[in-house]
Amino acid sequence: MPRWWGRAAHALFLRAVQAADPALAQRLHDEEGVRPFTASNLLGVFPHGRPDPAQTYTLRFTALTAEVAAVLLWAVRVGPLTPGASVILDEVSFEVVAAALDPEAHPWAATTTYADLGAAHLLPRHHPPRRLSLHLASPTAFHTNGRTQPLPLPDLVFGNLLERWNRFAPLALPEAARQYAAECLVISRFHLRSQVVPLKEGGLRIGTVGEVTYTTRNYDRYWMGVMSALAALAQFSGVGTAVSVGMGQCRVRPSAAVAAEDFLA
Repeated sequence: MPRWWGRAAHALFLRAVQAADPALAQRLHDEEGVRPFTASNLLGVFPHGRPDPAQTYTLRFTALTAEVAAVLLWAVRVGPLTPGASVILDEVSFEVVAAALDPEAHPWAATTTYADLGAAHLLPRHHPPRRLSLHLASPTAFHTNGRTQPLPLPDLVFGNLLERWNRFAPLALPEAARQYAAECLVISRFHLRSQVVPLKEGGLRIGTVGEVTYTTRNYDRYWMGVMSALAALAQFSGVGTAVSVGMGQCRVRPSAAVAAEDFLA
């Protein structure tokens, strides 16, 4: 049995897309660089390292373009991912029991648009916070200067999110956001640990999971609005490398929920 199901989830996602649009599935498969979807690892309890038929497991898929989102919605409503359907992950059969699109059904489920994200964080009536806290739910790492960097440094996190926003959103955000993140954001709190992701070639990739809080040293309403919008995007885009095979699952953690005891040394 695999210790990491991200590649199997990726394959399942592409099979679901292929059922509706074979050409789109081929494009998504062949595309290099930033892809317009994410797929999580298989989430749940694995006694003795194996799936337990008595347990319910979760997979999470997201889409960053209208084209991919339409196919994903079709797949969970009338296509191969509807409740009652049988799906295969690494030659193991699972039955789909539910598909959640709303946070009331599952805390990680949501739907939105780039326009709504922008309006919620960038309009003058919005007063962005000085601090942003992120929950890195699956191993997160970044490719930078030819190396893998597992630490969620501000310029890497928000630079990566900016790249994803500007790749897929109809209205781009200023590239100067990278400079603001690099020069003005600092890590003020963290509770992080390393976690290994096995690669198919037998190698290992190190990522980081946990909680991290960024605080601005130079508060600016507009730029912190941009940072807030990018942080909100993370729930849909993931952050870092290999988000289409389970890494980089991330979302904002409300400041009020970040208690001091979560960051004990």
